[in-house]
Amino acid sequence: MISTKDTLLLVVDVQGKLATVVADAGQVEKNIGKLLRACKLLGVPVIHTEQYPKGLGHTVEPLKALLGGQAPFEKLSFSCCGNEEFMKRLRSLGRNDILVVGMEAHVCVYQTSVELLDFGYNVHIVTDAVSSRSEENRQLGIRCIERAGGVPTSTEMAIFELVRVAEGETFKSISKIVKE
Repeated sequence: MISTKDTLLLVVDVQGKLATVVADAGQVEKNIGKLLRACKLLGVPVIHTEQYPKGLGHTVEPLKALLGGQAPFEKLSFSCCGNEEFMKRLRSLGRNDILVVGMEAHVCVYQTSVELLDFGYNVHIVTDAVSSRSEENRQLGIRCIERAGGVPTSTEMAIFELVRVAEGETFKSISKIVKE
């Protein structure tokens, strides 16, 4: 199971032009927002990327606001691991469990997940917080990540694994986030 001390949230390429054309776009964005709020509350670090922002635009505004001014790692390689600054940041955080969300499941999310697995990270693919322009490609990406060794999870499952106990103010705040 994931824990707050070993986990990091990676938000891959949830950008303007792309975010509007993926399958179930609204729900995916909502779930990523829940994860961002929960991670902030629980002290779980977040890294986010943008694929060729000049062409695809920047991170969608609702998520950008939740990222609190954090700069994205801009990339041209489909895998986030192709960006040296991204890899330096990832290594500096010392987290082994990576919750992966974003777009597109069969391209950037898939290639990033497989490379992270190759580097020895535990990849947890948040299946209701990833998407592609077609549902078929979304499902294919998820299946291929699982076959490579990624662990499927969901927004709620990940959040409740991180919080662990159903008591106290933190749980009350997390419960509100999940119910949104």
